[in-house]
Amino acid sequence: MPALVPSTFSLPLRTQARLVLHYSQLVTRFRFSTTIMTPLQSSSSSSPPSTSQRPRRFAPLDPESVAGKEWPRLRGVVFDVDGTLCEPQNYMFAEMRTALSIPPKADILTHIAKLPPSNRADAENTVRAIEARAMASQKPSPGLAALMQYLTTRAVPKAICTRNHAAPVAHLLSTFLPPSERFAPIMTRDDFVGPQKPDPAGILHAAEVWGLRGEEGGASGLIMVGDGLDDMTAGFRAGAATVLLVNEFNAHLAGHQHTDLVVRRLDELVEVLERGFVGQVARDDESPDTKAQAEEALERV
Repeated sequence: MPALVPSTFSLPLRTQARLVLHYSQLVTRFRFSTTIMTPLQSSSSSSPPSTSQRPRRFAPLDPESVAGKEWPRLRGVVFDVDGTLCEPQNYMFAEMRTALSIPPKADILTHIAKLPPSNRADAENTVRAIEARAMASQKPSPGLAALMQYLTTRAVPKAICTRNHAAPVAHLLSTFLPPSERFAPIMTRDDFVGPQKPDPAGILHAAEVWGLRGEEGGASGLIMVGDGLDDMTAGFRAGAATVLLVNEFNAHLAGHQHTDLVVRRLDELVEVLERGFVGQVARDDESPDTKAQAEEALERV
């Protein structure tokens, strides 16, 4: 959130979230009513103009369902890792910023990228060590196994796009999911050479691997599931639908213009996809009902 948001940390959690959401709604309306391009709206070399429309829809995956069969077919789902496939470990980021002596709100990867080459390796090793220690306390997100099994049963491709290193991702998959649950591609900081989220490059790469980039709409047949603004923005800019896995730390994103749908648990997506995916916010809606969306999400946290 912009620095203009007043401090609310002495208030109850839900009151904090509602105040922040109200402020976010005002900011959203201001952005839609001006021609100023914000940093998150800036163009990217890997981001084609998105022609997909909001609210987003996908046909039901239930073969017996009749309603919504004319909607586009879901072609794949891309997942974030920390806070999405596993429960949030936000304390890691505070540890990283302290170890690297950078401000609380500074982006860690951007800071490391700007370091002189002689210092960059040490900074990367510091981050790797913190992530490695956090692996010992990793917990799967509620509903993880059920959703993955469902997507496999329905033959929906799965990918991972994360700003984490490869080791925590491998630990998560080998510890909490059977080998039969395949993700491809898996894009981490170690093995994906393109720009990191919020750039849409990773999601567009998944679409290319799945043979969709040559089709009209490209990544518009995908869903990006995550817990952060970088996930929602990357998905939005790629033309994919977005799903926010809401928690007590990110409820303010429920009403963001880059968020199509909000769920409390991963396995809530099973029923959503069986019946047909319908997003909440129209791309060209200048005043989406973010208050109603936020209230609903907060009641489910």
